[in-house]
Formats: sequence, structure tokens, C-alpha cells
Amino acid sequence: MLSGPRRLTALLLDLDGTLADTAPDMTEALNRLREEEGRARLPFQDLRPLVSHGAAALVRAGFEVREGEEFERLRKRFLALYAERLAHGTRLFPGFAAVLETCEATRIPWGIVTNKPGYLATPLVATLGLAGRAACLIAGDTLPERKPHPRPLIHAADLIGRAPSECVYVGDTERDIIAGRAAGMRTVAVRFGYLAVGEDPAAWQPDLIIDAPAELLALVGN
Repeated sequence: MLSGPRRLTALLLDLDGTLADTAPDMTEALNRLREEEGRARLPFQDLRPLVSHGAAALVRAGFEVREGEEFERLRKRFLALYAERLAHGTRLFPGFAAVLETCEATRIPWGIVTNKPGYLATPLVATLGLAGRAACLIAGDTLPERKPHPRPLIHAADLIGRAPSECVYVGDTERDIIAGRAAGMRTVAVRFGYLAVGEDPAAWQPDLIIDAPAELLALVGN
């Protein structure tokens, strides 16, 4: 169990790889781009660990280019293809529906803090049926800073009227844990997200590591 305040009063969540499994749509966008460029599709299992690191990481994995005009052309085209099929295969990770419903039933606000740009995050959250339910949605371009900077998390706490120390932030990457810790929040790392082979969330020093969303119910009921 997490140390700190006696009970959870707010739950903040990363989006890709934590709340929602966006890998099917993001990897499909990359493979569609590769097909446009006359290249073979790449295996889903090779691309999945990169999804939480965004468009740049996926484009770099799919093409022998890391920066410059050609990289920007490919990145923008990838984002356009992704936006066309934003939630075709994306779903909440199994068990999260019950977590959110329990938060709402016990009047614990929950929100989303993601590095995904707002023009993608906002319609995705709406398509998943969460737009009217999330107490806040902080996207990657809401503020000048993005995770691992703590400001997006501090801003989220302010919006929902909670002190950072009363919040738990849940994420699937090291930058999530760095941001949460720097914001003064308790942190939870998930193993069901987009971990690379051999990557150990314990090395990030979160307050808690979980293997399934349902484990968060113990915090909500605490």
C-alpha cells in the first residue's frame, strides 16, 4: 500500500499505455506509412514498446532518419494517418472501467495527464466515452512544459482542487514517475503498459507497481 495521506482523494492517469491501449492504432499508422513509402510492415510486438514514447520514436523505428526535413515530413504524415483512425482499435485496458466507476461512485475525481497533443488526446478521450467524466485533461501542449516536468501534474491537481500530496499519479514510463515524484505525488508504475524487453519499473523507484488496473481498487477503497 502507498505511504502518505490516509486515503486517496484524487487519481491522475497517463493515457497511452496506462489508461488506454492505443498501440493497435498507433502501430497501424506507422505500418500504413511504411506501405506508402514502399516498405514492408513491421511486427506489432516490435513496435508496441515504443508507443508511449510517441510519434517521433515510432517514426525513428520505422525509417532510417532521425531528424531534419525528411524526418518532419514522415512524422507529420504519420500523425495525419493516425488521426484518421484514432480509436479504431483503441480500448481501455481491462479493469479500468471498474476503477473509474468506483472513483465516481466514491466522489474521487480522476483526470488524465498525457504528453499526447491536445488535438489527438481530446477526441480520443471523447471517443472512449470519458470526456464528460474526467475531472481534467492535461495534454502535451496544454502548457509549455511536458512530462517529465512536474508542472502538468501540479496544474492538474490545481484544476481538480486537490493538493499534489493528496494525488496518486499512474504511468507506464520512467518520465511519468519522475514527474509525479517531482510534483510531490505518490506514484504507481504499471507493468501492463508498453515496457521494453528487460525494462524494470522498480528501477524508476515508484511508490507502487501494479500488474493490472484492478489493483488500483484497493487504493480507491482505502
